Amino acid sequence: MNTKKKVAFYTLGCKLNFSETSTIARNFQEEGFDRVDFEEVADIYVINTCSVTDNADKQFKQVVKKAMKLNDKAFVAAVGCYAQLKPEELAAVDGVDLVLGATEKFKITDYINDLSKNDFGEVHSCEIAEADFYVGSYSIGDRTRAFLKVQDGCDYKCTYCTIPLARGISRSDALENVLKNAYEISQQNIKEIVLTGVNIGDYGKGEFGNKKHEHTFLELVKELDKVEGIERLRISSIEPNLLKNETIEFVSKSRTFVPHFHIPLQSGSNDILKLMKRRYMREVYTERVNKIREVMPHACIGVDVIVGFPGETEEHFLETYHFLNDLDISYLHVFTYSERDNTEAAMMLGVVPANVRAKRSKMLRGLSVKKRRAFYESQLGTNRTVLFESENKEGYIHGFTENYVKVKTPWNPELVNTLHEINLTRIDEDGSVRMEFAPSEPQINPVQIF
Repeated sequence: MNTKKKVAFYTLGCKLNFSETSTIARNFQEEGFDRVDFEEVADIYVINTCSVTDNADKQFKQVVKKAMKLNDKAFVAAVGCYAQLKPEELAAVDGVDLVLGATEKFKITDYINDLSKNDFGEVHSCEIAEADFYVGSYSIGDRTRAFLKVQDGCDYKCTYCTIPLARGISRSDALENVLKNAYEISQQNIKEIVLTGVNIGDYGKGEFGNKKHEHTFLELVKELDKVEGIERLRISSIEPNLLKNETIEFVSKSRTFVPHFHIPLQSGSNDILKLMKRRYMREVYTERVNKIREVMPHACIGVDVIVGFPGETEEHFLETYHFLNDLDISYLHVFTYSERDNTEAAMMLGVVPANVRAKRSKMLRGLSVKKRRAFYESQLGTNRTVLFESENKEGYIHGFTENYVKVKTPWNPELVNTLHEINLTRIDEDGSVRMEFAPSEPQINPVQIF
């Protein structure tokens, strides 16, 4: 291969995709390619796709156009979930030369020998039943935080979800390999690791190719807490039925795990949860939130919720709204339901009109603003530790406290990837919260939370 060829990457979707893109990028570099930013002219553009919502599908076409504007002779490859679900559709997009499915994406350099443009994208996509092996991944060098993949695939049958069709059965990385990857990350001066996967609470299933659980998620958490050199560990989205009280209690006393949980709810109506084929009722969700608040009153609790699911009446929606309004949570990620091919929900009766979906989404987004402000107000007067990130956004540097309060201060490159003890002081008229560095910290610039 020509060692002077340049390759650029673009990731759509979740933290798991970011971890896998980073691994694929390292594979290219090992083969002698130079990695460049996606904004630069490259010989190859690799787009890691998502297909959770319609918007992600549309974004893919926009990203391809962007690559073609940068270099209309560049070779464009599509990988990821959308590439597995609808390979022919992606192959037909103008400019796309190669489409790789779930098992092929980690061998992408084997498929790139001739960089000539194709009239129609070449497809290599497996039957999803063949996606039964595990490929470990982690992101490094892309962000201040590293995303560490510990699990892939899902055995749940939620009626709205295409993830099992795109990623296959639930399977886990070997515990020894997770710990090895965590140690490698810790040696790169990265202060925070975020655990990621499709269904990380199911960790241990499929380890070493066995269907039974070799280890539990709690065992994973306990072992990771022992890895030297890691300042922070953060758990990404975890199902409420798999977030056990023992795990919550361990995190509350942990050396490195931070008090931040993101727990999908999807609906506050038990009727809708049954239609979704979720594996819990809302009472279980309440128990998890109450347990977290009992042992970590300052914890940040995020919630995923879907509005406009088929059969969701106004009464069902208001049930969700009032349930969330009364629950001691910190913020919401609101998703407007969109029909996905080959899902049970796409065939259900009781379709909610698009304008009604939009109205309900707006109401819950407004509730999220209210919840986040209340959470920030509850943190006033407390001392926290902030980890500053690397991007200069309009003259400001941003960071997050351990309990996921977002802060900003005037740009200072010396702050990048550093931890500082701070005190949260007051909320400004614009909704930001002033903070001060602790007396032991160098006085650099006033900092705001927003």
